[in-house]
Amino acid sequence: MALVVVDLQNDFCAGPPERLRQVAVNSARAVALARERGVEVVFVRFVGDAEHQGASWRRRDRVLGKRPKCLEGSWGAEFRQVAPQVGEAVFTKQACFDAFLGSGFERHLVRGGVGRLVFAGLYADVCVDSTARTAFQKGFHITVLTDCTTALHLEDADVLRFMTAVYGAHTATHDHPDRWAPPAAQEDTCSAPESRTASA
Repeated sequence: MALVVVDLQNDFCAGPPERLRQVAVNSARAVALARERGVEVVFVRFVGDAEHQGASWRRRDRVLGKRPKCLEGSWGAEFRQVAPQVGEAVFTKQACFDAFLGSGFERHLVRGGVGRLVFAGLYADVCVDSTARTAFQKGFHITVLTDCTTALHLEDADVLRFMTAVYGAHTATHDHPDRWAPPAAQEDTCSAPESRTASA
């Protein structure tokens, strides 16, 4: 099992303050609890510099008047409330939603024998969902910490219901790490999936 903290960065935490503030606080608590229990913590960060954007991404931003977020080296790209410790893995996504599209993410999980990914971070309906979707298709079990994420475009309850129905996602809260995975009798063995691509 690994706790995956997705895009908990200043630029993404600049929206409606109270809900995002609580997500950041709860995610930091989840990180502390994971470390106390010896659960691996993996950090995923987004950088949106124009040189990393594909043509469709640039067109969308132009049409919608969006500015690039989390520019490399900027305050906006820094983690909010959390900070990787020495030895903890950090993976960078270059203008994409899915952590599996970043270099080394899948390889790290497979080599570490990780079978379940526990998700915290932003946003439930964008990068968390994109990464959880690929994870499910690659054979990882999924848990979403419901008080450590929130949606950007959709209702939180709708996104969580979708993940449960489509990915078989287990849901829990940060404050009960003993419940981050369902009882062993309720699921298949959480052995690490085999990498499906040589470049993953």
